Amino acid sequence: MIVRSLENIVGTEEETTGETWTSRRFLSKKDNVGFSVNDTIIKAGTESYFWYKNHIEAVYCIEGEGEIEKVETGEVFPIKAGTIYVLDEHDKHYLRAKTQMRMVCVFNPPLVGKETHDENGVYPLLTE
Repeated sequence: MIVRSLENIVGTEEETTGETWTSRRFLSKKDNVGFSVNDTIIKAGTESYFWYKNHIEAVYCIEGEGEIEKVETGEVFPIKAGTIYVLDEHDKHYLRAKTQMRMVCVFNPPLVGKETHDENGVYPLLTE
């Protein structure tokens, strides 16, 4: 059994920060459960371009308000607490936060834990 709390993750190597986001990694590849789970904060008033070409990501919004735009089609979907979106086609997308957003993110394959987005918005597929 694995039991972890946010207060024990904040400020450790399990917390990774980018320009528009902070991700607290609850589960990663080393936990050997086949997926990873992050508690992620998206800063208010920001726009982020992401493309998870190496991962499937499911995102459940538990706080805040924003929108996601699918680059390929230009479709825009509102995101608020209680909304889930799944990037099941490795969708290139923009995430815009009107207010600070808090998201629970599940990745498959699991993240190693140190990933940050490259110049194409991609998390590399790390092995350790």
